[in-house]
Amino acid sequence: MKMIRAAIAAVVALGVLAVASHAQDGYPNRPVRMIIPYPAGGSTDGLARIILPRVGEQIGQQVVIDNRGGAGGIIGTSLAVRAAPDGYTLLMVFDVHAVNPYVFKKLPYDTFNLDSSVANPFRR
Repeated sequence: MKMIRAAIAAVVALGVLAVASHAQDGYPNRPVRMIIPYPAGGSTDGLARIILPRVGEQIGQQVVIDNRGGAGGIIGTSLAVRAAPDGYTLLMVFDVHAVNPYVFKKLPYDTFNLDSSVANPFRR
């Protein structure tokens, strides 16, 4: 079940890359950074290492995996939230991401609305 969820997350990430590549002229013209907020060697990291080299081939740029594990994914997610909104920093999350708001009283980001410029029907 976890692998299915991870595969779905990867497909969503691929869709984001495909849409972004059509939205901007010449995107991407430098390497893309995929932040994985879990330690290297986990299931999300393993799936990323299988899928992202092909993504890089398709978009014509390297996709760099940046594992930032710790605090149940909070450290890596916080890093992604603070990144410039230019489409060159992406976040690959797993099911823990959706559970964190119910486990931790205060998060340094809004899990259900990481991009405040986009309306989100799941916002609390």
